[in-house]
Amino acid sequence: MRWQAFLEAVQERGAYPSTVDAERASRVVLALLGAHVVGEERNELAARLPETFALILLNPLQAAEPLTPERFVRATAAWIEGASERTAAWDTGAVLSVVAEAAGEDLLERLLLQLPPGYDLLFGHPGGDSAGAPR
Repeated sequence: MRWQAFLEAVQERGAYPSTVDAERASRVVLALLGAHVVGEERNELAARLPETFALILLNPLQAAEPLTPERFVRATAAWIEGASERTAAWDTGAVLSVVAEAAGEDLLERLLLQLPPGYDLLFGHPGGDSAGAPR
């Protein structure tokens, strides 16, 4: 996916007034996501994102432990100036729904297997994770 197309999709889904706002949200969400997905899946996802966002995904913020979806949203709020948990949930959904499209169903399913239950909702694909499956 190209840079402009990615940002325009995030801008539309997040109803942001500008691509600058969409870019800010994208950078934070992808940096946090990169700390939670690893291996070939992270590399494959990076290959499907615009180069700048791929580099952010591949050089993530450090996470001491996997974050539940709720804690992921709280972490997003902490990294976006002036954000609340409510606006961070909106930001996360806008970015991750575009990421889900870029990833495609097969890769998205493999990514969800690496994440705690509930991330399917953040990606806009309810029921898409294999909750209850061995992780």
